Amino acid sequence: MLFLSKTLNNRLGQIAPWRSRAPSGHNVLIACAMFILLLALTGCSSLPQEEGKVEEEVVLVVEEAPAIFESGLASFYGDRHHNQKTASGERYRHELKTAAHRTLPLGSYVKVTNQKTGQSVVVKINDRGPFVRGRIIDLSKSAFAEIGNTASGLLHVDVQVID
Repeated sequence: MLFLSKTLNNRLGQIAPWRSRAPSGHNVLIACAMFILLLALTGCSSLPQEEGKVEEEVVLVVEEAPAIFESGLASFYGDRHHNQKTASGERYRHELKTAAHRTLPLGSYVKVTNQKTGQSVVVKINDRGPFVRGRIIDLSKSAFAEIGNTASGLLHVDVQVID
C-alpha cells in the first residue's frame, strides 16, 4: 500500500508538479493576501451611472370648489337650550356660531348656505342632532339669524365641510 501511495505521488508530481509538494506557509500567506485584496477591490466598485438622465418630479395641484356635503332643512336651538351642555362638553350659547349634526366629527367646521338668499355662515359642530326627522342641522340662534329670519324657524340650506 505504501508503495502504491509513493508511486501515485510521483506520477502526480510529473503531471502537476505543484501538487507534489505541500504548500509552504509563505505561499498560503500570499494566497490569503491576494484573496483579501480581491474582496476589498470588489467592495469598492459601483454601478455605472447613466449620463443624461434626470429624474423629474411633477406635482399636479387641482383646486376644486368644496363639495356640498348635504342639502336639506336647518332649524335652530330654542331658548330653553341656552347654557346646557352639548355632546362635546361645551355649554350651548345662543350668541356663538355653533351647530349640531348627526354624523360630522365634533369640532369640525362647516359652511351653511341659505339656498334662497345665498347668505352663508361658518359654524363649529359641537353637538349631536337634530332629532326631528327631515332636518339635517340645528344651528345656534345667532348663526341661524345671520342667514335667515328666525321667525320662519326653518331654512333650506347646503352644508359644506371646511378643511
